[in-house]
Amino acid sequence: MRLKSKFILLNLIVSLTLSGLIFPVFSFDHNHSNFDILLKKYVKNGMVDYKGIKTEEEKLNLYLNDLSLVSLKEYSSFSKEEKLSFLINAYNAFTIKLILDNYPLTSIRKIGFLPGAAWKTDFFSLLGEKRNLDWIEHSKLRVDFEEPKIHFAIVCASIGCPPLASTAYIPKTLNSQLQSSMEIFLADKSKNKYDSSINTLFISKIFDWFSGDFTKNSSLISFIKSGMKIEIPEDAKIKYTDYNWNLNEKK
Repeated sequence: MRLKSKFILLNLIVSLTLSGLIFPVFSFDHNHSNFDILLKKYVKNGMVDYKGIKTEEEKLNLYLNDLSLVSLKEYSSFSKEEKLSFLINAYNAFTIKLILDNYPLTSIRKIGFLPGAAWKTDFFSLLGEKRNLDWIEHSKLRVDFEEPKIHFAIVCASIGCPPLASTAYIPKTLNSQLQSSMEIFLADKSKNKYDSSINTLFISKIFDWFSGDFTKNSSLISFIKSGMKIEIPEDAKIKYTDYNWNLNEKK
């Protein structure tokens, strides 16, 4: 009799679910699979095929919807790696969405009338409220985590930025992914290089804008040489390279 009652209850739950009267519990995919598929297909060497993604924008929107469905309570239960992966991927995915919404364009800075409008406009929902890209970077990532390598993972759709990874960031490999992103960025001699003949370190303006994030535990030069894996004297002069704001579009 008990087994029969359980069977009847199970059938009732299935019927109600299929009829739309009750809904299955939402479970967030921490592998960010839907975003990962798009990145692997449309991002190569950091350059983005925006026209290609535009043809599959519905898939991107489905992923963005999954991000927006995560409540603050659910997010609070995430591990540190899950939170970081969630926020990094959200920044990159919503940035792509912003470019598509304004495509075609030559630079993210062309969006809006006021300087920095692209980063300050609330155009998506995250953790229960309308948000903007600056909120993810400056109110969450930089405040809640002491992880300077996030600056090599979040990408503002510009050539001067670190290259956009062609895979999503996921919790189980996050640390190695962040390390790899840092090393790839520092290996780009158009943005970062050390000239021993004049003892001068030429580096991206990212290190100027967010210098405090890189110098909490060591000097800026110590941080950079750990990623470049070369010897750089502590008394090296520092010069910042020009930042290229042109769209990181694959031609």
